[in-house]
Amino acid sequence: MRESFANWLSSHGLAPEWIVIIVSMLPIFELRGGIPCGFLLNLAWWKTYLLSVLGNIIPVVPILLLLEPISNWLRSRVKSMDRFFEWLFARTRKRTEGNIRKYGVFLGLMLFVAIPFPLTGAWTGCIAAFIFGIKFRLSLPAVLLGVLIASIVVSMVTYGTATVLSLF
Repeated sequence: MRESFANWLSSHGLAPEWIVIIVSMLPIFELRGGIPCGFLLNLAWWKTYLLSVLGNIIPVVPILLLLEPISNWLRSRVKSMDRFFEWLFARTRKRTEGNIRKYGVFLGLMLFVAIPFPLTGAWTGCIAAFIFGIKFRLSLPAVLLGVLIASIVVSMVTYGTATVLSLF
């Protein structure tokens, strides 16, 4: 899917650099999609790295700053949203409270964002910070460090695998 989306963007005249930024900004893909796109588009590894990190962190500040006001607005306007958020907060806190205590808020959030698995990353990390009520001044650096770690891991896997395969 990543390749077809990148091809679609390319067919609309977007430069490879912009494709990497856009793919890295999107939830689900994030830099786990942006870095392989940069590789497939023959961008230098360092350029791909920088562009994917940039694209992945662009939405972080707006998400962290706007989730609470949007949630409050929805809760005040739609009764079912209030029940939904109450259920979501209670369920999430109950299921993950032990891990947060075990690793600490900052380290736990950073590791959650850093591990490049499906449904982890900057977007989900920002949502987790909101659900757990982690303040902006603590959540922003944790998410940013997590993004940097994830980008190193994904770059090593992407470019390392390509290097090993080129030997054969």
